[in-house]
Amino acid sequence: MEEVVLRLKELLFPSIADVAVLSVDVNIEIVRVDAQCVADGAVCPVCGVWSNRVHGSYLRFPADVPSGGRSVVLQLKVRRLTCGNSGCARRTFVEQVPGLTRRHGQRTERLRSTLAAVGLTLAGRAGARIARVLGVSVSRSTVLRLVDDLPEPEIPAPRVVGVDEYATRKGRHYGTVLIDIETRRPVDLLPDREASSLAAWLADRPGIEVVCRDRAPFFTEGASAGAPQAVQVADRWHLWHNLSEAAERAVAQHRRCLRALVPAAPEPEPESVPEEDPSGSPWPTGHRFADRTRSRHAAVHALLEAGHSLRSVQRQLGMTWHTVKRFSDAEKPENLFTGQWQNRPSVLDDYKRYLDDRWNEGFTNAWKLWEETMPLGYKGSYQRVRAYLHKKRTSPRPVTARPPSPRTVSGWILSRPETLTEPEQLQLKTVRTQCPEIDALIRHVRSFAIMLTDRQGERLPAWLDAVRQDDLPSLHALAAGIDRDLDAVTAGLPLPWSSGAVEGHVNRIKMLKRQMFGRAGF
Repeated sequence: MEEVVLRLKELLFPSIADVAVLSVDVNIEIVRVDAQCVADGAVCPVCGVWSNRVHGSYLRFPADVPSGGRSVVLQLKVRRLTCGNSGCARRTFVEQVPGLTRRHGQRTERLRSTLAAVGLTLAGRAGARIARVLGVSVSRSTVLRLVDDLPEPEIPAPRVVGVDEYATRKGRHYGTVLIDIETRRPVDLLPDREASSLAAWLADRPGIEVVCRDRAPFFTEGASAGAPQAVQVADRWHLWHNLSEAAERAVAQHRRCLRALVPAAPEPEPESVPEEDPSGSPWPTGHRFADRTRSRHAAVHALLEAGHSLRSVQRQLGMTWHTVKRFSDAEKPENLFTGQWQNRPSVLDDYKRYLDDRWNEGFTNAWKLWEETMPLGYKGSYQRVRAYLHKKRTSPRPVTARPPSPRTVSGWILSRPETLTEPEQLQLKTVRTQCPEIDALIRHVRSFAIMLTDRQGERLPAWLDAVRQDDLPSLHALAAGIDRDLDAVTAGLPLPWSSGAVEGHVNRIKMLKRQMFGRAGF
């Protein structure tokens, strides 16, 4: 019998010494194991004094790992011991079996670790479903609680960190995410993006050697103040992105050079001017407004010549007194004509040439064109500009090809030359021939691309000097920004570190916010 008990103990609890298996009861659904603790005594959990004075005993029923699809429950007899320290706040305590039970525990330690591993892998709902298949009835909340009770893993001090901002509420509230670039795992979140917060975080970790960041000023100040010993690395993707934006602005400033890519349109035929009426009227006979004005003028003057007063004419013709007075004062009906054939001067006349040029360039947004004419001195309304462009939009005109947009041309400039199609290469060559500024832009962009891909950071000062010698204001602004952060940009070109992992985790934060309908807080 003793040999059977020992075998059961070795089979069920191979690594636990202070427990003895008395019997095992197996039925269709459950396995009940009768066991008891056989230790000589236990240590008080409060004062640490060892005691073997038994105050009483009772049964505990912790669930264990299932066996053969059946649930396993222990019927464990434990003792309540009296603390031998008279000054201890706890008079009695229950002995625990190391590796098997804990205070108030309803499951054995190995079942807790198994469910926690399932929760770490599958999370709450899926983990609870898998546990039910394995023979453990547990809720999703319990699975998550067991995961939450796990001790925090020991994270080694990072050596290379990446820092970037993320939005808790876009445009209003921002935080900072810090990533261990070597392990590509998040390290910490800061509730704001202030330089002081980042500096304090870096100052607590003197082992940081490299800080990967974009060129935001608050990250620059925080990294310099908190980790002066660290090398700051500007991200290469952000450098290329800033160059692409500057290139598009430069092409937009020389958009007129893009007209060379479009064949000249045929000269439009002069608009036909309506023939004047033989009587000298600017409105032709048959025009309904002109005919109505003539008939009313004749009727008013006929009644006046017959001796009727203005009031009498008003009553007979059903017209207002002021209208009758206006018709009576006009010697000829042509004096009453106003409208499109009068060609009166407009406040927009001096700006129509500019609007025509912008229209021919393919820019047809009335509101934007109105905003562009205001600094030129135009004092009129938006509706007048809109009406003029509406007339151009609805008038028949020959169908001609439009020049490529500045974004399209900048895309050709930023692409590898060998990836462009033959028509694109020809058009780009034509633009370079017509516009020396765009030709200089292409040379600078391709030189920077070679410097970026070949990691030639030592060429950066010479590139900046070459940019300043050409008339490219957008590239001048980029060069000025690089000058303010020259050390980080120079280090970012040859070193292998980048902020790619940081951008991935920022995207992950955005995904979590969308899954929670934007309610995710810090």
